Amino acid sequence: MSIIAGQGDAARSLKLLWGAAGGERRSPGPKPALTVEAVVAAAVEVADEGGLAALSMRAVAERLGRSSMALYTYVPGKAELVDLMHDRAHAELPGSYPLDEGWRAAATAWAADLRALYLRHPWLLQVSYARPVLGPCEQGVLEALAGILFATGLPADTLRAAASSLFDLVRGAARTRAEARLATATTGVADAEWWAERSARLGEVAPDFAARFPLSVRLSAEDAGGGAPASWEERMDATHAAGLALLLDGVEAAAGAPPGGVSPR
Repeated sequence: MSIIAGQGDAARSLKLLWGAAGGERRSPGPKPALTVEAVVAAAVEVADEGGLAALSMRAVAERLGRSSMALYTYVPGKAELVDLMHDRAHAELPGSYPLDEGWRAAATAWAADLRALYLRHPWLLQVSYARPVLGPCEQGVLEALAGILFATGLPADTLRAAASSLFDLVRGAARTRAEARLATATTGVADAEWWAERSARLGEVAPDFAARFPLSVRLSAEDAGGGAPASWEERMDATHAAGLALLLDGVEAAAGAPPGGVSPR
């Protein structure tokens, strides 16, 4: 179930996200032991361990050794906290990418970094992309990609479609990978074991499966090069890489270059 971002108080959220004056409440007297950053860091740890279902003001307070009420001095509530967590996680990504090897190599590196971020913090995939949190770190990820794509010389309207497709591709691939990990952890059954059992049973109940769905079977056929079968995760990684290459081929074609002709993949 996705969580829609930006549901908290707009004024407080944006002040906290951008560090504007008044964004972090200060009590009179000695400097407080907690900060917004400390609260957000603890919340990220909670979500990393148990997902957003485990996130609550109480859980974060317990991790910090404080009462729930103490946290409200720094963050208005859970809705604003999710926005801050989402933005803070994106601070782990580079602000720009070198174009020494061409825009395609930079775009490939950007996609790899974003996918790795999602896999380090899979709860990010539970935050809907329908509404951005409008924080500086999240915006920085788009800015870095824009810096890469504008190097193609394509107009902004074309690049908007490319940027959206890249985000969707990376996010979708990361979600599948994260869910595969969750399936193994939740059921205690490895992917290879699950597929082996289901394939055997399917062969029994639908012996004509290949005849009825020949194109589906063809799509899932082993690589013609042979060799040892890759793990399910390795196959997902390879599928993502191939999909990314196809998308970038399209951008290259739109820029007037032959597919694969700008820079090494």
